Amino acid sequence: MARIAVVTGGTAGIGLATAELFAKRGWAVAVIARDSERLAQTRDRLVAHGRPVLAIAADVADAEAVAAAAERVERELGPIDAWVNNAMATIVNPADQVTPEEYRRVTETTYLSQVYGTLAALRFMKPRNRGAIIQVSSGLAIRAAPLQAPYCAAKFAVTGFTDALRCELIHDRVAVSLSIVYLPAVNTPQFNWARNRTGHGQYAPDPVYDPRLCAEAIVSTAVAPQRDVWVGRSVLMMHAAQVFAPGLADRKAAAMWDAQLTDAPAPDKAGNLFEPVPGPARIDGRFTDRTETTRSEYWTSRERDWALAGLGGIAAIGFVGALALARGPRRLPPRR
Repeated sequence: MARIAVVTGGTAGIGLATAELFAKRGWAVAVIARDSERLAQTRDRLVAHGRPVLAIAADVADAEAVAAAAERVERELGPIDAWVNNAMATIVNPADQVTPEEYRRVTETTYLSQVYGTLAALRFMKPRNRGAIIQVSSGLAIRAAPLQAPYCAAKFAVTGFTDALRCELIHDRVAVSLSIVYLPAVNTPQFNWARNRTGHGQYAPDPVYDPRLCAEAIVSTAVAPQRDVWVGRSVLMMHAAQVFAPGLADRKAAAMWDAQLTDAPAPDKAGNLFEPVPGPARIDGRFTDRTETTRSEYWTSRERDWALAGLGGIAAIGFVGALALARGPRRLPPRR
């Protein structure tokens, strides 16, 4: 029997790349999204790989709709093995110029959607004592940037929720894995769809990565769960800067204001914050000429732990050696 994966926001960009990679590798796939036309296109695209596909129209900010979608997947496809919380929406604007309604909506679609998806999956996974839940996050959940305060806050919240829930599952000895995949700037249509009231177009600063690299990291995490996964060297650099020099990281991030905007003025965009934006089901955005096509630039928390253990061992050896030198040569007792 084919394993079963659910991908929210699976009709474009990273979500579509992930759903397609699951299907290519023999999984049955359920996709949850708002736009019915893109859902139909996505279903046709995935069915071509020969596995069952379920396309469900739902707003992931609606907890009841997400719960109903999970029930339908279990009923029509079977037990869910992996649930990927990928859906998001954002607004590009200075924090003090974002309305309360926009803050609320970004929080609902980017944070609460992951809560609702996680709870819907747990309802079925927990009694079976198996399953993998993957939260798709961002380097901006590690090092926040200007013009994206609602999105950054929502992604930070995802980490807090996931870490707290993971502790509870460990306490209850529940063998359902919780993973967070932190992503860099990625060449997806989202840069065309985001609500933007800055007077300039949104731009993806270098380096920009291929959505298929992100899909590879997500699907690999579903197969072999890891606590955390970092995609792209830019995310590692953001993590290191935030840990070791947060003040410097603030100043470097401040310089990202202009790097996120086009030089030429552009009209404001309503974007897909409250309603889906029409358009085809496609993976790639408009930055293909600058996209890094590597398929191997991601690292897991297990590799980090190994590296830290190795550094710790080297440090310990160095400390013992330094201590021995400080004590001087060992004096043997005189012969009697």
